[in-house]
Amino acid sequence: MNTDKLYKNALKGCRNTKHRQEIIETLKLFEVPATAEDIYAMFKYLKSSISMSTIYRNLEMLTDKGIVIKTIMMDDNKARYELNREVDKHYIICVKCNKIFPIDHCPIDKIDKNLLNSTGFEITGHKFEIYGYCPDCKKQKPE
Repeated sequence: MNTDKLYKNALKGCRNTKHRQEIIETLKLFEVPATAEDIYAMFKYLKSSISMSTIYRNLEMLTDKGIVIKTIMMDDNKARYELNREVDKHYIICVKCNKIFPIDHCPIDKIDKNLLNSTGFEITGHKFEIYGYCPDCKKQKPE
């Protein structure tokens, strides 16, 4: 099932508002999880009018419906949001500048399979984040 159908099914029974659709479309533009402030800045860049409270309210509703995944990053304690594309996402996060870099392959697939075999637990997803210093911040870091 493609993601647009998935989102449409998850939103059955909810009003399909312009802002809700715009938030989903805006999240598609981000390669890494975005803060509400990032989303607001993108709306301003695209010359679309929306308030922060509308963004937060819709992000929470979309999270409750499973359309958006909300993550609190360890070092800056900010909520970040990304579309649930029903694929596991993994990131390396710089603890100094908070840049987020996607990891292209899944290092946890074998663990998932082993857990399934050993426990019978049906695994529906996982998160994997590695924290450290990006190359730019590593250069600035005192030895």
